[in-house]
Amino acid sequence: MRILFTADPELPVPPLLYGGIERIVDSLIGEMRSRGHVIGLLAHPESSAVVDWQAGWPGAASQRCQDTWANMQAMSRAIQEFKPDVVHSFSRIAYFGRHLLTRLPKVMSYQRDPSARTTGWAARLAGKSLVFSGCSEHIAATGRKAGGRWEAIPNFIDPSKFSFVSSVSEDAPLVFLSRIEPIKGCHTAIAIAKASGRRLLIAGNRVETGTAAGYWEQEIAPHLGKDGIEYVGTVNDEQKNVLLGQAAAMVVPIEWEEPFGIVFAEALACGTPVISCPRGAVPEIVEQGVHGFLIRTVEEGARAVARLASLDRGACRRRVEERFTADIVTRKYLALYGELTRQRQGAL
Repeated sequence: MRILFTADPELPVPPLLYGGIERIVDSLIGEMRSRGHVIGLLAHPESSAVVDWQAGWPGAASQRCQDTWANMQAMSRAIQEFKPDVVHSFSRIAYFGRHLLTRLPKVMSYQRDPSARTTGWAARLAGKSLVFSGCSEHIAATGRKAGGRWEAIPNFIDPSKFSFVSSVSEDAPLVFLSRIEPIKGCHTAIAIAKASGRRLLIAGNRVETGTAAGYWEQEIAPHLGKDGIEYVGTVNDEQKNVLLGQAAAMVVPIEWEEPFGIVFAEALACGTPVISCPRGAVPEIVEQGVHGFLIRTVEEGARAVARLASLDRGACRRRVEERFTADIVTRKYLALYGELTRQRQGAL
């Protein structure tokens, strides 16, 4: 099968530093090629993914109208030159342009809440040739309200990059690992750690612009160096593996509708339970009382910490191996591609 992947023009595939979706696309490409499929990529011109055909977007900004028009034309050229059996887009749906009206099989993947207006008209124009996928049932359910076919196909990690730790000491610290901004709930993690009398290691990027800058100074910095609350800075993949593996739990009590949350799967891969809130896609990753605890208050968080010893860290690892690996997700996408291409052949 000839599969054309697209990714937004801002970052290369794979990314040099940050870029979660670009890493997902790169991994999917590797999985697809290992199965014998021919892969094309339309993405940032400096993308270095190993593919069979590649082109770069001429427009560098997703939100700029003139770049959207240029990239729409680039998509059309790519389809003409590469001749894909299916196009899988992780970029803007507008780039499909006139191809929304053709029978070419198309998959449009969303990693955040979709625009009902955009997906609604796209579904009407494309009909059965277009299937939307959301990185969680939370996203897919949101999209279905506007129409079209939606499938929930999760993001994934590579469990082999995370060392499973079957047990930790009784005084093992709690860990907060995420961007340090209000919606990620670092302030609540601090309150939970204090209420439960446990150390807390905080890791992640400080957001130093807008209201989040004041958040660090007012809500986080005053607690550092006291009561076992420490900031360890940003961490690379190797440091993340060590940090999560030594933790009694990862505590990220979110205050928003999380679309997926790869860090939750990364913690579970280490065998580390998660304490978070039942918002967005988190309940799809963490089963209450099995892989961690979903809490609504600081008091519930402290009680959850007291119950961590009752959890099986092996069950946390198995959760990832059974649901959130590249192999599992690749097979889901290939089944979808196959269905769409057979549907097209039957219509010809």
